[in-house]
Amino acid sequence: MSTGSCLLSEDQFLCCICLDVFTDPVTTPCGHNFCKNCITEYWNVNVPCQCPMCKEIFNTRPELHVNTLFSEVVSQFRQEAQQKASSSSSEQQAAKPGEILCDVCTGTKLKALKSCLVCLTSYCETHLEPHLTMSGLKRHQLMDPVENLEGRMCMKHDKPLELFCKTDQTCVCMLCSVLDHKTHEFVPLKEEYEGKKAELEKTEAEIPQMIQKRRLKIQEIKHSVDLSKEDADREKAEGVQVFTALKESVERSLNELIETIEEKQRTTEKQAEDFIKELEQEISELMKRSSEVKQLSRSEDHLHLLQNFLSLKAALPTKDWTEVSVRPPSYEGTVMRAVTQLEETLSKEMKKLVEAELKRVQQYAVDVTLDPHTAHPKLILSDDGKQVNHGDVKKNLPNNPERFSSCVCVLGKQSFSSSRFYFEVQVEGKTDWALGVARESINRKGQITLRPQNGFWTIRLRNGDEYEACAGPAVSLSLKSRPQKVGVFVDYEEGLVSFYDVDAAALIYSFTGCSCTEKLYPYFCPCPNDGGKNSAPLIICPVNQTE
Repeated sequence: MSTGSCLLSEDQFLCCICLDVFTDPVTTPCGHNFCKNCITEYWNVNVPCQCPMCKEIFNTRPELHVNTLFSEVVSQFRQEAQQKASSSSSEQQAAKPGEILCDVCTGTKLKALKSCLVCLTSYCETHLEPHLTMSGLKRHQLMDPVENLEGRMCMKHDKPLELFCKTDQTCVCMLCSVLDHKTHEFVPLKEEYEGKKAELEKTEAEIPQMIQKRRLKIQEIKHSVDLSKEDADREKAEGVQVFTALKESVERSLNELIETIEEKQRTTEKQAEDFIKELEQEISELMKRSSEVKQLSRSEDHLHLLQNFLSLKAALPTKDWTEVSVRPPSYEGTVMRAVTQLEETLSKEMKKLVEAELKRVQQYAVDVTLDPHTAHPKLILSDDGKQVNHGDVKKNLPNNPERFSSCVCVLGKQSFSSSRFYFEVQVEGKTDWALGVARESINRKGQITLRPQNGFWTIRLRNGDEYEACAGPAVSLSLKSRPQKVGVFVDYEEGLVSFYDVDAAALIYSFTGCSCTEKLYPYFCPCPNDGGKNSAPLIICPVNQTE
């Protein structure tokens, strides 16, 4: 048997379908040999049945029989190959811990040199030799030794995963490509491997940059927390200072009020005491004189009565108490004057607070210019984009989606979707105007109602002296002075929009709890010029820090 096998070519022991040594060889009616499983699957796919070698077609599917003699020859060939491999294995060193072992070695396991994806076996140098010398085995796919070779086989067809299905993003075998994925796009594993490897290399290079960016972001966040703590400590210190001063002022005013009232009461009591003392003294003298007169009137001594009559008569008190009275002091207006004085003190402290607040928000000043693409056709914009006023002539401009069609207003070019920003606008000489910020998605066509629900946070002047916050409904504003320059401050994250009278360093109005979920734009409405009465422009001013 050994001699017979040696006379045969090595290729004669390989199945032409799987290109591996025959397993359970069977013979077709035309005389060709195949692995039983290989020819069965082949006929399951290809109809009608034909021989893969000579292409003879069989009208009915042939019944397969095991070729007993040929099976013995194949078995003998396997044994001789294993014996040859075993005889040379003693010359190699045993595998070290952690190295992939040869699956063929018996006894001492040697280190695997390659793994075969067709045989699903790892081979040492000796047992690998048939794959390097036999023409059929040479076509097998070898790779550096790996574990779990079964995981590299198709679970459904028991074939190597040689292709990559780009449609399903999965590894498949050759049979998968003609059965389950026949309409899909395929590439060899190596091609997809190269592409994915390039992506991984790119990712590998990007990850350190991503890590660095996140470390910088951590530093940025920590710095923000530190700044927040500094701001909080400063605000607390200022709050304690202001409220302590206010408390002391209230206590001082209360003490002064009480002292004033008590002083008036003491004066009244002193006057009454003096009157009472004087009256009691006169009563005492009158009672004494009454006794003397009574005694003298009963005297029978003519000479004695006449001699003392004149002295007793002249000594009587002559003061007229008819008009004398003690009037309670008037306390009317005392408390009011004290409260008014306290109000003045509070107003001074409030002004100091607003001045400090205004100085802080001015640090967030941004450069704002007007966007001509949003301006109503009757508006006139300066070349530098800093001034706007109403003109009587409607210009012929394209009605693009960004442009206001009915309301004479315009937006700033700059948008803001985070952090804080501040800008100032001169309104001097105008009788009507509106200012503030607006969401990007606001309606720009037809009539517009300024209110937060519609995406506007604005204040306005009407009829020369009516100031309103367009809060929906409008809130009437009582201002001590007529603003000449208005400051607009927005804290996007806090949802705060505040307006200031810059020259008077006074807070005009604040919108709180604003829903800022998209870009915000500065909003300007110079209003119609009203026959020249309101022709003055709105002017975006450079911000000068208040002293």
